[in-house]
Amino acid sequence: MVKIAYDSIYAHPLPEGHRFPMLKYELIPEQLLHEGTITRENIFSPTPCALETVLWTHDAEYVDKLLQQTLSASEQRKIGFPQSSALTQRELIITQGTIDCCHYAMQFGAALNVAGGTHHAFADRGEGFCLLNDFGVAANYLLKKQLAQQILIIDLDVHQGNGTASLFAQEPRVFTFSMHGAHNYPFHKEQSDLDIPLPDGIEDEAYLHLLQENLIQLFNQVKPDFVFYLSGVDILSTDKFGKLKISMEGCKQRDAMVFQFCKQYKTPVVVAMGGGYSPDVRDIVEAHCNTFRLANTIFGV
Repeated sequence: MVKIAYDSIYAHPLPEGHRFPMLKYELIPEQLLHEGTITRENIFSPTPCALETVLWTHDAEYVDKLLQQTLSASEQRKIGFPQSSALTQRELIITQGTIDCCHYAMQFGAALNVAGGTHHAFADRGEGFCLLNDFGVAANYLLKKQLAQQILIIDLDVHQGNGTASLFAQEPRVFTFSMHGAHNYPFHKEQSDLDIPLPDGIEDEAYLHLLQENLIQLFNQVKPDFVFYLSGVDILSTDKFGKLKISMEGCKQRDAMVFQFCKQYKTPVVVAMGGGYSPDVRDIVEAHCNTFRLANTIFGV
């Protein structure tokens, strides 16, 4: 049974002006339940992540600012959200959801967090709507608990995973792979272990060929025993900010390809949804729901 992390706080900690991007977090599980892809048994609600675990990845001074609500105006602008206790609580819950998904993935092959993929968060700061780096915290958790020896992070959001790249720049047990828009945020890129910058306007065939070529290399050379997959749907041609020309079907084939590699190599995979900014929220929800549907199909539940 594929397990899915979701809590109502995912959708509701922000002022009205920031609410539209959060709607998808309610609509994704509602759609999956409505169509019968999942039942309530698939969904679990995480508790907040223990601070000790967060501090294996993030600096104590920065975490204290989040808890005490003492971020400067400049720090808040870089994050893109006004600080609030609810927002910090949300990030702690999302982060624990990704950790919990690790255990479920080891049991069932795959697990998915309806939120997460906060790849712009660095050890000492947040950026780009990301406060805590959930993949970073979860990867360090697996290493600390000796539950994985070689981790591969597959980041296919349209934006480079700059925070994740920075966190693991000196950690050979975590290989960071980011395939992203060359001319998109962040405009100063960090160096992942493997970066594939994509030209504006790339379409399905070229995109999927590049992905397959690199996944073959990564699974054979890195030989991961655990995978984190950031399945951002801001690669869609309908996305307001993405600059790529990937169709809904191409996005679906991308997810299927990643899952099939993980299944073939018997590698547990944890998925976080990442970005998606199409003007019609139905496009965002459909693309994300495809990820869940494929996980159900490919991992045999």
